[in-house]
Amino acid sequence: MKNALNYLCASLFVFITSCQPSGEVFADATCIENVAVVHPENGLIENQTVIVQGEKILKVVPTKDLQLSPENKIIDGTGKYLMPGLWDTHIHFAYIKELAPSMFDLFLGYGITSIRDTGGEIGYVKSWKDKALADPQNAPRVMIAGPLLDGIPNVYDGSSLARPPLSVGLATEDAITKKLNQLDSLGVDLLKAYEMLTPEQFAQITKIAREKGLKVTGHVPLSMDVISASNAGMNSMEHMRNLELSCASNADELWQQRLQLLEAEKDSAGGVLRSKIHSLQREVAVKNYDDQKANEILKVLAKNETWQIPTLALSVVTTNKHFEKADWKESLSYLPEAIEERWLKGAQDYNQLEITDFRRQYSDWMINMVGKINEAEIDIMAGTDTPISLLTPGQSLHEELVLLVKAGLTPLEAIKTATVNPAKYFNLQDELGLVQEGMWADMILLDANPLENIENTKTINAVIKNGKFFNKKDLNVMLKRASNPVK
Repeated sequence: MKNALNYLCASLFVFITSCQPSGEVFADATCIENVAVVHPENGLIENQTVIVQGEKILKVVPTKDLQLSPENKIIDGTGKYLMPGLWDTHIHFAYIKELAPSMFDLFLGYGITSIRDTGGEIGYVKSWKDKALADPQNAPRVMIAGPLLDGIPNVYDGSSLARPPLSVGLATEDAITKKLNQLDSLGVDLLKAYEMLTPEQFAQITKIAREKGLKVTGHVPLSMDVISASNAGMNSMEHMRNLELSCASNADELWQQRLQLLEAEKDSAGGVLRSKIHSLQREVAVKNYDDQKANEILKVLAKNETWQIPTLALSVVTTNKHFEKADWKESLSYLPEAIEERWLKGAQDYNQLEITDFRRQYSDWMINMVGKINEAEIDIMAGTDTPISLLTPGQSLHEELVLLVKAGLTPLEAIKTATVNPAKYFNLQDELGLVQEGMWADMILLDANPLENIENTKTINAVIKNGKFFNKKDLNVMLKRASNPVK
């Protein structure tokens, strides 16, 4: 009888324990099982399980090494690819203010989890940064520069729709010091120098920036050449702006001509004068391109670690014609109706532009130069200048990645420009840019391998922002909401 009772108890114990769920349980977590992780530096790491708990990544381990209890919230990652969230490192909230309320949803809907605003009135752009900080799971991370720091006359002076008041014109040393102190006190993440500054003003900006621990990005001032700007402390260049003027065999002659024009026409409107100089010199410079001179410049940029944000989607817009592509046309349905109508008209206007030999030559020059910059091991960041030139927030970053690959980067190198590199630029490499334990959980789940075809960054299955999971249905709701945002 005693043996029978012992047998019964043992059998009951085996039965009960066999009914208990086996495996490890992670409370309040999302577990993505058996997924291929895209590491922007090392490539593809297959068969991984990624545990997201709270706002951060708790674990990344081989699936074979971790048995999950079915009590967990488990997402089957079989056949899918998990990569870090993307950055667009050149955007403008203030360029089309009626579009700004839609931009958070547009960015997140397309997997852009961090952005860098490169110019706008400080109170306005700071309001968007503050909104993002107040609700980080439902907004991209926002870094701001404040207004373009320009000389006199300043370019973006509010004189037209094409030149909204994105800049401040700074006439004196005292004005520069006061403005930079104000921007620093308001918490800008970097400064942006612009084209009408004098060399002395530019040097003052970079000096104060160094003292405050701020990076200086921008356009090479028309009064300077690229090497002088880099040596003076320019940390990064947007659009490779005015690089072509320094790469010409007659660069010194062009520089002297610019100095004369800047002095003779200093009472002109800044935007008009800048456009005149570009019209006079850009084509001449590209047609007199000197490869040896370009290589000398690139060596200096590499030595000084002057990063590049090419914004190819903007620079080659007339030849690339992104507005003829299906994904751009789809993105229009997510814009407020008045902007959608305006952009459709804008696309028609672009299509009527004559594609001159020089436009083709300039586009080719831009594409080829990005390839040379990459070969020179100068760090590149992906940015678009959205919403300028009909570039849809979010969607345009994927177009930029395609163009970077066209310029000679591998898909992995292109992904690095929108993940690891921006994190490193802002000294956030221990927090962002990788699918790695301890990092903020900013990620994109894809249905196809982006390393096989960069276009596959568009196959978004889900987006995770600070640990919050948005599936396809959520993303569709988000994108549709962008067309009628809460103001």
